[in-house]
Amino acid sequence: MSTQSATSKPSASRDARQPLIAAGAVVFTILSWAAAFPFIRIGLQGLSPLQLAAARFATAAILVIAWLAWKRPRLPAWRDALRFILCGFLGIALYNALLNTGEKTVAAGAASFIVNTLPIFTAVLAIVFLGERFNRWGWLGSLFSLAGIAVIARGQPGGLMLGAGSTLILGAALCSASYFVLQRRMIPVYGALTCTAYTLLAGALLLTPWLPGALGSLAGAPRGTLPAVLVLGVFPAALGYATWTFALGYFGAARAANFLYLTPIVATALSAWLTGERPGIATLCGGLMAIAGVACVALRGRQ
Repeated sequence: MSTQSATSKPSASRDARQPLIAAGAVVFTILSWAAAFPFIRIGLQGLSPLQLAAARFATAAILVIAWLAWKRPRLPAWRDALRFILCGFLGIALYNALLNTGEKTVAAGAASFIVNTLPIFTAVLAIVFLGERFNRWGWLGSLFSLAGIAVIARGQPGGLMLGAGSTLILGAALCSASYFVLQRRMIPVYGALTCTAYTLLAGALLLTPWLPGALGSLAGAPRGTLPAVLVLGVFPAALGYATWTFALGYFGAARAANFLYLTPIVATALSAWLTGERPGIATLCGGLMAIAGVACVALRGRQ
C-alpha cells in the first residue's frame, strides 16, 4: 500500500501542474509570436528582408538540428520530403520574404492584424482542397474580416495597391495558410513537432543563398540588429512552435486557436514599447473588425 501511495503522489502532482504548464505554454507562444513583428522592424534596420529571413532561420536551424539529433524521428519518404520542401518554401522562405518586405512600410501592429487573417485563408483552402464546407456565417465573417484589412490598409503607404506593403503581408498570410493545408495530412504520420522541424530546416536551407550577405551585413549593422536576429530565431521560430504544440495537445485545436486572437493586441503593445510605433484609429478599428471576422469563422463558420 505504501508503495502504491508513493507512486501515485508524483502522478497526481504532475496532473495538478498540467493546467499551469499548459497556460504557461500559451502565454509563451503568444508573447514570442507577437514579439516577432516589432523585432522584424528592428532587424530590417541593418539587413535586407531576405538577409533577415536567412539569418533568423539559420539560428533556428541550429536548435532544430540539435532536436532532430536528440529525438531521431523517422525520416520522411522521398515524396513526403518533397512536400516538406514545398512547405518550407511557402511557409518559411516565401512567407518571411513577403512579411519582411511588407514590414518595411507597414507598422508592426498593423502587420500583425493583417497576418491574423491566416485562419480565413486556411479555411478557404481547406474548402477547395480538403472538401470542407463553409456556412453563411463563415462567408460573412470572412468578408467582415477582409473589410477590416481594407480599413487597416487605408492607413498604410500604398493601401491595397498590388505590391504595396499591406498586399505583401496578405500574400504572406496566404502562403502560411497553404503551408498549413499541405502539412495537415502529414501530421498524423510524423507528428506535429517533427513536421515543424522538417519544415523549418527546409526553409532555412532554401534561404542559405542570402546567408553570406546577412553575415557580412551584420558586421556593420546597428547595435540592435544581431539581438533581433537571435530573438527571432530562438523564440518565435523555434521555441514558440514547441510550446504551441504542447498547448494544442492539452487544450485541443479549437480552444487553443482562440488564444491566438490576443497575438495582434500583444504585438501592437510590444511594438509601441520596443519601436515607439503608436497604432492609429484606422489600425485599431480595422484590427478589431479583422479579429471579429476570424472569430466568427472559427466559432460558427463550419458546417
